[in-house]
Amino acid sequence: MTGSVPNEGLSRQDCAVTVLGGPTAVIDMGGLRLVSDPTFDEPGPHGYLTKTAGPAAEESALGPVDAVLVSHDQHPDNLDERGRAFAEAAPLVVSGALSAARLGERAVGLAPWSSHSVPRPDGEGDLTVLAVPAVHGPEDGQRDADGNVNCEVTGFVLSGQGLPTVYLSGDNASIRTVAEVSRRVPGISAAVLHAGAARVAAKFDGRPLSMDSRRTAAAAAVLGTEVVVPAHYDGWTHFSEGLEDLESAFHEAGLSRVLRVAPHGSWVSLRP
Repeated sequence: MTGSVPNEGLSRQDCAVTVLGGPTAVIDMGGLRLVSDPTFDEPGPHGYLTKTAGPAAEESALGPVDAVLVSHDQHPDNLDERGRAFAEAAPLVVSGALSAARLGERAVGLAPWSSHSVPRPDGEGDLTVLAVPAVHGPEDGQRDADGNVNCEVTGFVLSGQGLPTVYLSGDNASIRTVAEVSRRVPGISAAVLHAGAARVAAKFDGRPLSMDSRRTAAAAAVLGTEVVVPAHYDGWTHFSEGLEDLESAFHEAGLSRVLRVAPHGSWVSLRP
């Protein structure tokens, strides 16, 4: 569990990520700052979900942001009220096609396996944001009219010249989907994986809506990545597994060396 960069607030980093709590991560790479699934509301009830902890840093601490990546906009643990306002104020939002239609005029909607290029201020070309599939529940879960389990969810792969290729899973419970991402995008060297085994009793017989700890370790093995940063495993009551479960699963799988855990708000290098 090495690889953490000393906490210097949220000053710009060369190539690093910090998880602020829940699904929210700040990714600095290629001279750009991106934020995934922003959630900044205070703890308390949010519809049928309950938030137990706020973010390690508020919006004002992030400084200028170049893009916001929204895996899905329909669940408050992935995009709450302040997170939505933050996204809509950003110069660019990238999400799935259905979510993007609800996220304002600066939102770009991507179908799976399509991409959007973001110019890099470091002069090394573009950062490519590739949309990849995610399954927000069991493989055999009932699908909606658009063919999605639970709702449309989009993962992302970030890449560019001289940069590591970074996979952000979004709320995905499917190892089959991880295997497809690995097959179609070889060479992923770092991954931010949503874990926690989220469960809602009324959905899919209470089966996990996101990866449990063993599946998160299995996803790391399938990807063959050298850096795994876990996210979305705490801060809400519907998570059934936490950090200790993750550390145990990676230990049992012989993959502890790739698991990078740091206190929320601390930077972790994305380079192996």
